Amino acid sequence: MASEAIKKRVEKLREEIEYHNYRYYVLDQPEISDARYDRLMRELEKFEKDYPELRSPNSPTQRVGATPLEEFEIVRHTIPMLSLANAFDETEARDFDKRVKKFLGTTEEVEYVAEPKFDGLAIELVYERGQFVVGSTRGDGVNGENITQNLRTIRTIPLQLIRKELPALERLEVRGEAIMQLKKFKELNRKREEMGEPPFANPRNAAAGSVRQLDSKITAERPLETYFYALGGVRGWTFKTQWEVLKTLPKWGLRTNPHVRKCRGIEEVLDYYHEMNEKRETLPYEIDGTVIKVNRFDLQVRLGEIARSPRWALAFKFQPKQETTKILNIRVQVGRTGALTPVAVMEPVKVGGVEVSRATLHNQDEIDRLDVRIGDTVVIQRAGDVIPEVVEVITSKRKGTEKKFKMPSKCPVCGAEVMKEEAIHRCIGLDCPAQLKGRIRHFASKRAMDIEGLGVKLIDQLVDTGLVKDVADIYYIKKEQLIELERMADKSAQNIIDAIEKSKTKPLPKFLYALGIRHVGETTAEDLARNFQRLDDFFHLSEEDLMEVEGIGPEVAASVHQFFRDKKNRESIDRLKKAGVKVIEPKGKEKGKLAGKTFVFTGALKGFERDKARSLVESLGGMTASAVSKKVDFVVVGEDPGSKFDKAKELGIKTLTEEEFKKMVG
Repeated sequence: MASEAIKKRVEKLREEIEYHNYRYYVLDQPEISDARYDRLMRELEKFEKDYPELRSPNSPTQRVGATPLEEFEIVRHTIPMLSLANAFDETEARDFDKRVKKFLGTTEEVEYVAEPKFDGLAIELVYERGQFVVGSTRGDGVNGENITQNLRTIRTIPLQLIRKELPALERLEVRGEAIMQLKKFKELNRKREEMGEPPFANPRNAAAGSVRQLDSKITAERPLETYFYALGGVRGWTFKTQWEVLKTLPKWGLRTNPHVRKCRGIEEVLDYYHEMNEKRETLPYEIDGTVIKVNRFDLQVRLGEIARSPRWALAFKFQPKQETTKILNIRVQVGRTGALTPVAVMEPVKVGGVEVSRATLHNQDEIDRLDVRIGDTVVIQRAGDVIPEVVEVITSKRKGTEKKFKMPSKCPVCGAEVMKEEAIHRCIGLDCPAQLKGRIRHFASKRAMDIEGLGVKLIDQLVDTGLVKDVADIYYIKKEQLIELERMADKSAQNIIDAIEKSKTKPLPKFLYALGIRHVGETTAEDLARNFQRLDDFFHLSEEDLMEVEGIGPEVAASVHQFFRDKKNRESIDRLKKAGVKVIEPKGKEKGKLAGKTFVFTGALKGFERDKARSLVESLGGMTASAVSKKVDFVVVGEDPGSKFDKAKELGIKTLTEEEFKKMVG
């Protein structure tokens, strides 16, 4: 029997989950991350499993989501739109496979279909004799919201199915996801900010908010897309497998995802999961896991369902990229250009499998926009290896003790005056150690001079001891000086010296990027190198000369012009040359087989790392660029290419497969 403490905990969990269901499904304003919600649900499920007497038909474990908004008409699904049970590691995924085999009474490998799990809004479309008649949200799984008019505005939804192959199809209920691509999501938020409107927290919220507008004209302005992956009721057509569904729907005009895979047994499913986990950062949209489904429908029927999910399917989730935590303090970092960046110091929390305790707040304007205060509970997100950022404040968690933050008027490192330039506060101290350390870190980074082993701690020591007062000093360091530093053995010192020596020869674009000129990123450095080709030319260029380069405006031109006119910068470049640093200029490679040709890479390459492919082109006299423009000659297309591929087709630029590129470079 359950104790009173357990009964109270169960009631508390139910109340909390119902509250978060309401915030998530009805208001589209979640207060906690998906990972936190999953933990609450799993805790409640365990209690109800261990203490059957506590089960209730009104428990959140017995249904999906929450009741729909009153503003929309109610649509009853002929077959409930169930949610899926979750797995978070390989053991749980294998346990699912064991349960399926046990229930089916077989020891043979089960055939599954593995699919990406979209992070959007679940929808159902109904077609009668090929005509789109009604569309709805999932709602509570039984009743959804009628959003037909809004869905009609989404171009990836056909208003009538392709009729050639389905004259007998009377009714089709098809289910899928409304999503927003990451690039379009960022553009939408930028436009909202320009109009003084609050940005969406993430693409899922943007998609949900757009689909559930009362005014369909607003939905029509939003860049929504759909993918389809399941069926409800069907009359006049028969399917035997999930794979057949996924291959048939596109023939009727309903888009399915190209990354689906048929798998023989759970081990192939796990391989697919890990592959998609690695690929997720390169996809143009967000996925938060993979979905595993028993392929054969007759086996799905035999397996059946439990209270809120089918026995024949499982959502195998990735490590979460968003979490909730508390801001303990806000500290200020000073970067290589003197920019002051506020950084939130937080209660440690795991995001994407990595424990983090710091997150960027960008600048004072962003702090004011989000109304972030010390002591706030916030939502943070982490993508790839980028430092986490605060994306939302949960104001309902405030207690009144939170403190507002303001940027300091003096540099926290050197004490110099701080001035504000547009949104950025900047230290004006010329000898600020923090700026020097930042410049050296940038100069030595992989995409710049690529000096392996010259990390943050060593740079701190080099600057603090006075061994390095300018980036050029790096090439004058002696092994004996390194050995005297803390935790530096003979072999380690030699490795650093060797890495410095190895870095001395670099193409002009990388060298320009390494100099750390304000507003000059990799793409701009490539554009400058392509247009002027000789390092010495930059000392004599006017701002007007620079602005003749496509994509370079007055601000960038002024920054480049000022950098090369500065006496200290000229002296630093001269000292780099005297130390043996050699800049490979495009004109010096005119005899190479790729001379005069510019390449752009998009998608994942199998036989090359991206940086090595770019270096290969440059070694053969060619140039590489990060953006597609009319000045590009070839776009090399790998797996899952992004918008660069579309841009190349639009401009009529020749595209190469990886194999064609290999043949070209020999």
